[in-house]
This record gives sequence, structure tokens and C-alpha cells, in this order.
Amino acid sequence: MIPDALDFRYLLAEYYKRIGLDETELAVIIMIEHLIQQGNELITPDLLGLKMSLSTETIDKTMAGLLNKGLLDYTYNSATSGSMATSLKPLKQRLYREFQLDLANEQNGKSVDITSQLENIFAVYQKELGRFLSPAETQRIREWFDYGYSEQMIIDALHEALSKKRRSIRSIDKILLQWATSDDVAKEGFSTKKESWDQDVSQTIEIAKKQWFKFDDEE
Repeated sequence: MIPDALDFRYLLAEYYKRIGLDETELAVIIMIEHLIQQGNELITPDLLGLKMSLSTETIDKTMAGLLNKGLLDYTYNSATSGSMATSLKPLKQRLYREFQLDLANEQNGKSVDITSQLENIFAVYQKELGRFLSPAETQRIREWFDYGYSEQMIIDALHEALSKKRRSIRSIDKILLQWATSDDVAKEGFSTKKESWDQDVSQTIEIAKKQWFKFDDEE
């Protein structure tokens, strides 16, 4: 979760475009958070419609989209006899991850101006896969980049996966890991890398030999 020292709305404004949200989704998220802070547990399109100028149909489609993107969740509150509650925890974790990656870049002396390289990678992936990348996929590619894989290596890994008729990001993960491990063994006689993509961003920072925050497991 986002520490108290960091403002959720600041992180949302800073990173919403990067994680693939549009302004309609942004408005709905802000209102959901507002209603949760007021003590409402289950946030419905009808409830949001009372507070917003958007139509209930638009709100319903927007909430469904957020749910499909893994940024909105519904949980059961055991403290209130198992009643259902709306949660923005997945979104908050994603925003905090973006913040952590930016911080890692700054602390390790890396250039934060990597936009053009990432855009090229995204363009190549979308062209080769024949579809748009999901927010989760663009996030994973950013993590590869932050981990130290070069632009060309990330693109080459895609082509290697396609040559094996594999089209998932997870398959490309494994190829990059295999290449990095083989390179370590060739140079040092051992490898310090391991599969860390299913862990949270603190693992990325630990590998970079800096860890500034402790936070909950993500995704």
C-alpha cells in the first residue's frame, strides 16, 4: 500500500497516463476514493451517478474496464458479516510501484528520460503481437528496462519468443532471465539472478543494491 507520507491523489495525477488510464477513468477513480473516505463500502454506478455528471451507463462501463485492468477490486469485509466492499488497493499498489521504479532510477544514476526507448519497445511489441499492450504488460516491460536489460535485448527476446511460437510476456520473461543467467555464468562462473518478476518492486531495488522502502506484496 501507499505509505501515509505519499499522497494517493498526487501519485494518481503523476502516473495515470503512464499506466494507461484516461480522464474518464481518472474522474471515476477520484470519486470512488472520495466515497470510500466518506465511509461507503460498496460503490455502485448508481451511487457514483448521484455525484457525477457522467451517465450511469458510462460509469458502469468505466468501472468494468478498471476491473478488467486489475486496478479495481471487490472484497468481503468480515467485520461486517461478510458484506462486499469496493477496493482501490490494486491501483494504489500499481501507483506505488511506478513511484518506486522512478526512485530506483534516480538513486542509481540512470537517466529518467527513457521515454523514447520505451515508446520504441512498445511500438515493436504491438506491431509484432498485432494488438495493443495491456497496462500490466507495459508495466512489466518497464521493469525489464529498470532491471538493466537494454532496448535491443528486450526486442530480441520478443523475436526469440515468437520464433518458438510463444506470445506471452511471461515467456519473454523467461528468455531474458535465461540470457542474463547465461551471461553471468560465462563472465563470473555463477549467477546471482533469479526469477523475480512475480515479486514486488522491492526485489528490483534490492538487486540494484539499494532498498529505501518496505511495502506489501503486489500482484
